[in-house]
Amino acid sequence: MNEPPDGLALAAAIRSGRTTAAATMEAALARAGDCRPLGAIRHLAAELGRRHAAACDAGADREEPFRGVPFLMKDLGAAAEGLPIVCSSRAIPPLPAPADSDLARRFRDAGLIPFGVTTVPEFGLSLAAEPAIGPIARNPLDPTRTPGGSSGGAAAAVAAGIVALAHATDAGGSIRVPAACCGLVGLKPTRGATPGGPAFGNHLGGLACELVVSRSLRDTAATLDACAGRAHGPFPDPALGAPLLARLDQPPSPLRIGVCPDAETAAGIGAAQREAVLHAADVFARAGHRLQPIATERLTSLQEDSALVFDRIISVNLARLLGDLSAVEPLSAAVARRGMAVTARELQEAELTGVRVANGLWTLFDGIDVLLTPMLSGPPPKLGSFPTDHGDVALHWRRMAECAPFATLANVAGVPALSIPHGLSDGLPLSVQLIGPMSGDGLLLRLARLLQAVLPWRFEATIAGMPE
Repeated sequence: MNEPPDGLALAAAIRSGRTTAAATMEAALARAGDCRPLGAIRHLAAELGRRHAAACDAGADREEPFRGVPFLMKDLGAAAEGLPIVCSSRAIPPLPAPADSDLARRFRDAGLIPFGVTTVPEFGLSLAAEPAIGPIARNPLDPTRTPGGSSGGAAAAVAAGIVALAHATDAGGSIRVPAACCGLVGLKPTRGATPGGPAFGNHLGGLACELVVSRSLRDTAATLDACAGRAHGPFPDPALGAPLLARLDQPPSPLRIGVCPDAETAAGIGAAQREAVLHAADVFARAGHRLQPIATERLTSLQEDSALVFDRIISVNLARLLGDLSAVEPLSAAVARRGMAVTARELQEAELTGVRVANGLWTLFDGIDVLLTPMLSGPPPKLGSFPTDHGDVALHWRRMAECAPFATLANVAGVPALSIPHGLSDGLPLSVQLIGPMSGDGLLLRLARLLQAVLPWRFEATIAGMPE
């Protein structure tokens, strides 16, 4: 298959001597400077990146999959030594992390070199990345639109070619929505696949998972191979069937693919987005897979229950984190107050509701192997579509659910979900989502390979430092 240039290709160029980690880092820093108006990067640590790149060039020749590849961490979730994580909030002191989190250490062991932190909405509470403290993250494909959230800066940086892939987290679509907005690959892994320790600050009752946004299925598979397993709790390690990269081009055996929404139940989904799903379904059918229409109504109760679980857990977690609300945005303060009002009984009921959602999705997968849905209901939203200068939390959650109606279900159930590019509409990327059963991450990546073969992906911006 004709692969788009990606992080693995850049690492191969470094290993072969066609370029160096130091030269690649300088190119990434230069591109970051050129792309400053996109607001993708909240904190740049140029000298830190240069120092680690030089050490990479001077070190022993090892076979890390991403040897010498520049990398950006997200301003939320796993921390990397020397980089401050403040969740785009004035309420958190900008102190450099004293040590790598478990996930950041695995990124480094894979050869990636962090040199900055990407923009998020304050505390990750939005599907856009427009924090009051700035910068505002813009979509490289149309700067009047958002690159999504909460991993919006990460997606903007990858789409702009500052880096080939970047750290991302997902508690309600925050990997997949930015990937869809920017025409990238975004996998929310199976619950427990990647480590959340040692602090587990982004645990969120099991809603959150962490990995990357990237330009290729190869990079996503290789990153998951490098980071998954031995997560040291709190969940059992899922058996993902690694190495996933080595099996990426093995076509799946005939599958039962549930297609949602079907032609009669597409309310709220734009025509172009629905056509992308139907086209993807046709690709699968021509490859020998059996399609099974899934009416949207069959998922409605699961989606509503997922929204309740998301609301309670996110609100209570922010209430736990924040004491003084005077330094945060109005929406953040309102979410924290909402969490303070949640009783122990209500929180326990939310946990039990989440269990029922997981059971309901397991039951669905008794009859199908993979669920195919739209990722977004329309094109990437315009900047300002998710304002945070108000306290109407219910309105904010509703706006996000309308943008990505099938996102939160996978977080609450703990199953893997993959957003992949599939066509264009008026010059903007279309995307579809594949949701699989627990530990079905590799299956989703291999199935997506069929879509990539039919509609190969193109990127306007080259990756900084990639030799011609």
